[in-house]
Amino acid sequence: MALSGHPYHKSASPVCDRKYSFSSQLCAPTHLKSCGFLPMNGIAAVLPRTLMSAFDDSEICRSILENLPTGLCVIDIHTRVLFWSSGAERITGRLRHDVVGRGCADVARLHCGRSDGEVCKPECPLASAIKNAQLVDRIMFLQHKSGHEVPVRARAVPVRNVHGSIIGAVEIFEDLASFNLDDRNAVDASGAMDEITGVTSHVAMQFHLRESLRSFLQMQLPFAVLCFRIEGLDRFRASFGLEAASSLLRALAHTLKSALWQTDFLGRWSHDQFLVILNGCREDALPSVRERLTSMVHNDSIEWWGERRSLPISVGQATPQTEDSVSSLIERAQKSLPTATEMARAATPAQGSQ
Repeated sequence: MALSGHPYHKSASPVCDRKYSFSSQLCAPTHLKSCGFLPMNGIAAVLPRTLMSAFDDSEICRSILENLPTGLCVIDIHTRVLFWSSGAERITGRLRHDVVGRGCADVARLHCGRSDGEVCKPECPLASAIKNAQLVDRIMFLQHKSGHEVPVRARAVPVRNVHGSIIGAVEIFEDLASFNLDDRNAVDASGAMDEITGVTSHVAMQFHLRESLRSFLQMQLPFAVLCFRIEGLDRFRASFGLEAASSLLRALAHTLKSALWQTDFLGRWSHDQFLVILNGCREDALPSVRERLTSMVHNDSIEWWGERRSLPISVGQATPQTEDSVSSLIERAQKSLPTATEMARAATPAQGSQ
């Protein structure tokens, strides 16, 4: 895409300059203040008047937007992208010449939901801000150009012209994947890994659960917990030996790990249980995620003594509540595991089936 299509470029199309006046209108300090992105009253209180007047320069305002550590996206009334900041490039891996001038929904799965669905139609924060004429504050995922999903907190507001008519929207989004990253890296670097499967240990999972629960309580960041129990593992170990049981555990761990997102955590919670933390997973998206993971692990088996060996897997789940502790959350997930009777009933074919 030619640079002339960029709304900041001096040779931008007359239509763009006339309809949107991006550099003079959307970057105006008064408009940024109304969007809540710049605390102009606070700036005016501490800066000399001569320096404060410099903020009236659209190029200075543009420089401010370009250097924000968060991502910034501006669209017109038709959801066509007018501006894509350096922060947006860094978070999504998508360069501005790949995005500017295209419709938000045309950028392949830019906004995506936890259940693998696109949300640009109709749940895009930008489109919602325009439609409802109000602030939209949402935890969601942006798909990185490399294919993985990045959890973000996205806030979008409608943009109005001098007559009060909505002419577009502004979205600012911050990367949540790096939240408390130093603390998480410190835990992972401490050798807190399960020796048999190579996934996170029980102790480290307790840390990650506390972090997810704290994020939920302080910032309303959703998450969910899945508990996978291998039924009959003790009998399997007694029949085929420790190495066979370890091989089956490693196979299950590998399957789960390959199916999770980068922001999720997988750990061995007990000798026959794995725990999965699905960060960013809302309660309404949990059933489809659980079904996908369950169908994958049910196909797991190992070859041992010339035959394929496998064990049934039961799955429990829980989502956090405001009064939860780590213990109460895990207890609820484990209580939701099916009983032996329920497992047997589910494994019995319906009468008349082949």
